[in-house]
Formats: sequence, structure tokens, C-alpha cells
Amino acid sequence: MTSIDAAAIREALNPATVSRMARLDVFPEIDSTNAWLMAQPAPDTRMHRVAIAGHQTAGRGRGDKRWLSAPGSSLCLSIAYTFQENPGNLPALTLAVGVAAVHALRDTGAGDVKLKWPNDIVAGNGKLGGMLAESHHRSESGATVVVGIGINLRLPPDILASVDSGWAQSPADLASIPGSSVSPEALSAAMIDHIVDSLLTFEGQGFRAFAETWRRYDWLHGRSVTVRQRDGAVRGTASGIDSDGALLVKGAATTTRVISGSIEVPGIGGVHL
Repeated sequence: MTSIDAAAIREALNPATVSRMARLDVFPEIDSTNAWLMAQPAPDTRMHRVAIAGHQTAGRGRGDKRWLSAPGSSLCLSIAYTFQENPGNLPALTLAVGVAAVHALRDTGAGDVKLKWPNDIVAGNGKLGGMLAESHHRSESGATVVVGIGINLRLPPDILASVDSGWAQSPADLASIPGSSVSPEALSAAMIDHIVDSLLTFEGQGFRAFAETWRRYDWLHGRSVTVRQRDGAVRGTASGIDSDGALLVKGAATTTRVISGSIEVPGIGGVHL
């Protein structure tokens, strides 16, 4: 199993990022970087702690879906960050982190990468990665959130159909994107720099600082969708997001705000959200 070099990651980080880093832990293999950080002491206010692994044996996506990977085929990275106050809207925070992740990927050579509401990174029509934000700890001195991200680096053929058992689209990997040859260390450093910066910005300005950029990366926009919810189905055209990050679906007579559901895109497949 290829190991990830913690020293190389630290050397590549922006000094401002390093100054706010409480700890960086790198594992060849772990059950889940998010779960591991959730079990650790929370960092001090406006500080962050990072866990990285080359392989997860029990990675999780949104809605407790499993994120499956072969050793060395993906980058699994989680950041625990303590806000001075409760950030409140975790779904909107996830969208903000998505913008940061796309910037990191583009900075390291992955050009046409987009975001699929609410928490997926898409290359072409395939899922390149996903994100998960979880509340860790709240106290009078702050609120800690753990943000996890998984990126497919180079997927072996035998797991292409099982990377995420709840994802009906084909998966994608960085190895298939022209110009995106980058080391796990360089990608890790770019992700940490951009995500930590996004957390600081979100703390000061909220989602409004990210909304317009997210809309530029919106993979669903203009596509016909069917959203299946417990009380029925909503059909229409995905029309972006509103100010708090809810998906907007434009129907014949009205536009519906979608917080959660199962989205189906004709010709692509269904995605449980």
C-alpha cells in the first residue's frame, strides 16, 4: 500500500494554514477519517485538525451510504474546525466546501470539474468525489464541525461499479482527466488550504460569499429532474439554488425548494440525497 508523506503535505501548505493547524495525522488505512476525528478532542476556536488516509474500510457518504474504495485508489481527507459560534446551516456549509474542493482540483490540473447538489463532485457525467459535514461538538467556547471529502484518484476496473452503491451514475477518477496528474500530497495540501480558507470565510460571511461561484459550477442546472420525496414526486427543471442552498426545481406552474429527496436525471440515473 502506497503511503502518503505527511512532511511533504505540511511543506506544501500555505503558512497561514499551518499557523491554524492543531495537528495533522496521516494513515495508510483507517475505518473512516470523519469517524476518527469525531472521536478526538475538538481543536481550539478557529483552529483545525486534519486526518488523511489512502484507504478507508468503512467510509461513509450522505445518508449513511458507504463509500467503497480499493487501497491506494482514493484520497480520504477530513478537517475538524471549531467555529466561534454555531455555523447553523450544515447543508450550506457543505456547498461552500464544495466550491473550495473544485478550486483545489482546478489548481492541481483537473479542469472541467463541477458540483452536483448537494454534495458531489462531478467530472463529465461521472462522480469524482463527495463530501460530508457533521456536527462534532458544541460548547460555550465554540462549535466544531468535521468536514470529510473523498476523491477518486485511480480506480481499478473491478470496483468501478461499486464505488458508491447508492450512485447510479458511473464513477470518475482523476487519472482519466487530461492534465490532472498530481501527487496525493500536492492534492491534499491544496484541499486543506482551500477548505480551511472556505471555513474561515463561511464563519465571517455565511453562504452568500459562495453562492454565485457555486452556481457557475452547478452540474444539475438546466437538466430535467424528478425529485422523489416521502409525500410524492416533484418534476421539472433544476434551476439553481436559493440563498440558503436549497435546490430549486422549476415546474410548469411553480418553483419548488428541495431540501432532500431522491433525484433522477433522464439518461443519467438516480441519486439518493
